[in-house]
Amino acid sequence: MATTTGIRPRALVRASGGPRYAAALAVDALGTGLLRPFLILYGMTVLGLSAPVTGTAMTAGIVAGLGCMPAVGRWLDRGARSTVVAASMLVRVLGVALLLAAPAGHVQLFAAAALFLGIGNQAWPAAHAALVATVARGRDRDAALAGARALRNAGLGVGALLATACMAGGTGALRALAAVTALAYLAAGALAWSVHVHADPAAAAPAGEPDAVPAPRMRALLAANVVYVFCLNVPEIALPLVLVTQLGASAVWPAAVFVANTVLVVTLQVPVTVALSRFSRRTVLAASGVVLAASYAGFLGAVSLGGGWAVPTVAAVSVLCTIGEIVYAGSATALVTALAPPAVLGRALARFQLSTGFGLAVSPAVITALAPHGPAALWGGLAAATLVSAAAVAAEGGQARRPRPSGHSPVGRGVAGRGVASRGSAGRGVGGREAGRKVAG
Repeated sequence: MATTTGIRPRALVRASGGPRYAAALAVDALGTGLLRPFLILYGMTVLGLSAPVTGTAMTAGIVAGLGCMPAVGRWLDRGARSTVVAASMLVRVLGVALLLAAPAGHVQLFAAAALFLGIGNQAWPAAHAALVATVARGRDRDAALAGARALRNAGLGVGALLATACMAGGTGALRALAAVTALAYLAAGALAWSVHVHADPAAAAPAGEPDAVPAPRMRALLAANVVYVFCLNVPEIALPLVLVTQLGASAVWPAAVFVANTVLVVTLQVPVTVALSRFSRRTVLAASGVVLAASYAGFLGAVSLGGGWAVPTVAAVSVLCTIGEIVYAGSATALVTALAPPAVLGRALARFQLSTGFGLAVSPAVITALAPHGPAALWGGLAAATLVSAAAVAAEGGQARRPRPSGHSPVGRGVAGRGVASRGSAGRGVGGREAGRKVAG
C-alpha cells in the first residue's frame, strides 16, 4: 500500500482545489464562524423570540436541510462540482438576507432563514468532498480533505473570536455581523464557482451509463457514523454541561477546552492523517472509535475524582478525545470516497452526510438526556456505543478496488481542474510520493 511521507504545502493547496478554492473555503469558514455561535442570540435579542421558539426553528432548519441531500447527490453524479459548492454557499446568502429582513417577533422569516442556512450547511460537506475527490487521487486526496478541515476550523475559530469581540455592541452589532456574514458567503461562492471544476459522468460509468451503477450501501459504516459524530459535540455540549453544572467549575474551563480542541485540530489534522496513511482507512476509522471510547471511559473516571482533581483531569482527557476526533475526521470521508465508484460518488457522499447530519442533530438531545442520570449513563453509554460502532466498521466487508475510467480525465475545465488532475494522479503528491493504485479503504 502506497503511503505519503511528509507534507508539501503547495501540493496540498493544489490537491485541495487550487489557491482560489482554498480562499473560498477560508472566507466561507470565517463567515460561518461569525454567525453560527450567535444565531440563537440573534433570534432572541434582535427578533425578540423566546428561547424555545428560537431553538425549535433552528433545529427544524437543520433537519429540513437534510432533506436536500438526495437531490444534491444526484446533482453531483451528473458531474457538477464547483457549481454545487458555490450553490451551498450562495443559498446561505439568502438565509442571512431573510434574517436581516425579518421584523421583530416574526418567527416565520427566522425559520425560513434557518432552513436556507441549514440547506447550505448540509450540502457543503458532500459537495466539497466530491470536488476534492475529482481533483486529487489516493492519499493526496485524504491529505487535501484533512487540510480543508484544518483550514475550516481555523476560519471558524477566528470568526467566533471576532463575533465575540463585537458582542458588546448589542443588537446593532448582531445585525452588522449578519451583514458581514452574507458578504463573506457571497464572496466565497463567487470564488468557488470561478474554479470551474466538473466531472464527466459518462466517462466514469461503464458503457457510459451513470444510472446503471449502484451506489454502495455501506450500512454498517453509515450506522456507526451516527455514533461517531457525537465526538464533535463533546467539547461544545457534553463537557460544558459536566464541567459547569455537575463539577461546579468556572466557565473558563470549557472555554479553554474548546480553544484547545480548535488549536489541536488546526495544527494536527493534516500531520496525523498523513502519518496514518500507511494503514488502511477502515482500520484507522475503527481505531478512532477505540480512542474515542477510551476518552469517554477517561471522562467517567475523571469525574469520580475528588480533591479538586476532577476538573483538570477532565480537561486533560479532552485532549485524547480530540485526538480521536482528528483520526475519525481524517479517515471517515476519505473511506467513503475510496469505496464509492466515481459514477455514484455524489450519492454515496450524500448518504454519508445524512448520517452525519442526523448524528449531529440528535446528539445534543441524547447527551442532555443522559447527563442527569449520572456519569455512568453518559460516558459509559457513549463508550459502549462507540466500541460497538468501531467493531461494526472493522467487520464490514465488501471492500472492492475502486474502478478507474480509462482514456478520459474526470476533471473538467479550469485552473484547479487542469493543474491538479495531472499532478495528483501521476506526479509527486502532497507527501512527496506517487499515490498509485490501491485497494479502496
